[in-house]
Amino acid sequence: MDDMHTEIACILLGGVHVISVSSPELAREFLKKQDIIFASRPDCMSGRLSSNGYLTAVISPTGDQWKKMRGVLALHVLSPAKHRWLHDKRMEEADNLVRYVYNQCKNSSEGGCLVNVRVAAQQYCGNVIRRLIFGKRYFGNGMEDGGPGSEEEEHVAALFKILSSLFGFSIADYVPWLELFDFDGHKGILKKSIGSLSKFHDPEIYDRIQTWKKGRRANEEDILDVLINLKDSEGAPLLTTEEIKAQIIEMMLAAVDNPSNAIEWALAEMINQPEILKRASAELDLVVGRNRLVQESDLNKLNYVKACAKEAFRLHPVAPFNVPHVSMEDTTVAGYSIPKGSHVLLSRTGLGRNPRVWEEPLKYKPERHLKDDGSAVLVDSELNMLSFGTGKRGCAGVVLGSTMTIMLFARLIQGFTWNGPPDEPIIDLTESECDILRAKPLSALAKPRLSSNVYQQLQY
Repeated sequence: MDDMHTEIACILLGGVHVISVSSPELAREFLKKQDIIFASRPDCMSGRLSSNGYLTAVISPTGDQWKKMRGVLALHVLSPAKHRWLHDKRMEEADNLVRYVYNQCKNSSEGGCLVNVRVAAQQYCGNVIRRLIFGKRYFGNGMEDGGPGSEEEEHVAALFKILSSLFGFSIADYVPWLELFDFDGHKGILKKSIGSLSKFHDPEIYDRIQTWKKGRRANEEDILDVLINLKDSEGAPLLTTEEIKAQIIEMMLAAVDNPSNAIEWALAEMINQPEILKRASAELDLVVGRNRLVQESDLNKLNYVKACAKEAFRLHPVAPFNVPHVSMEDTTVAGYSIPKGSHVLLSRTGLGRNPRVWEEPLKYKPERHLKDDGSAVLVDSELNMLSFGTGKRGCAGVVLGSTMTIMLFARLIQGFTWNGPPDEPIIDLTESECDILRAKPLSALAKPRLSSNVYQQLQY
């Protein structure tokens, strides 16, 4: 598209028109002015497998099942009341994140240590969503320092394997009879990874259902309890076991990648520009101080920290495109004829790095996201970039995702100083050849920056 000097292109694959968009003006036409027309999802092998036959809210095409599951999430799982109800569980994992990094530093004779930021960030996200859904951090014994055990490493790895293939190009999506051959390998990857998740999830789900049936549990304590106890108008269970299993996998997928990727990239960029890291740390010192750890009630005041995270979403999105939208009828957008059934892909890099919109688009400049009054928000309602989805198919968990992102970021910056490793004082910002993640995990030198008693309060 760059070579053709165009911000919209249509490729015919099989009988499907696949339309890619990198213009914010066109993006607004598709997902704001004609949002209802483009509110469906494609029928594809990876989506079908990941959602267990479209039983879930995010991946399913428009229809009764989508409406049902979207309502379940909005009203019973991700509502403001439920967000407040689950506050303590999120804070337990924020504390464990600091404990985990501090324990690595404490065990170093130099008072600092190299921390694999990707592991810390991804496992924090995995811990939070496991805690919210199942009420537990570990499927196994975990590690004494607060880090993941082998079970948690396998669990998070399986989630990222699914994400790497979900809506990935598969020839069978356009020539269906070729699915049998799995030429691109996505089907095998998905089945194996879903099997890994089921190995951990299913025993928890089946055991919890029986616990409720036998009256051994009186109060709802986590999201799994909520899903099990939902009733329809006649008092029967609203969700089948298969719907619960599928929706849990989808919530897990939605929670782990975006926050962890943004924060890994943001720290890498900020280590290379120490004045930005210094300003973010100073904001935390001003808003929170150094005698306690940042809490969720502080997050609204951390505008520069939010701007730093938003700039990572803009410059280093987690995926090249958003989740595909499908037109439900023939329509015209900005003079272009869009046939019914077209797949519309908004380019995250095309929007976020568009030189018409962003000055010095390839430079990490958090200040660009600060409004005149000094405030900042993570979501760009004008679609000049994509942090979370928008419209009828917008991210139902935007509050949870934003909270996780800023808490992860704030705790790492407040609790520790960060520098490049001795052999790499300037961090290499090369993207991976096969995706737009960092080519290699960020390894950074962390040292505690708060008084020891703040960390000691977190020790078991």
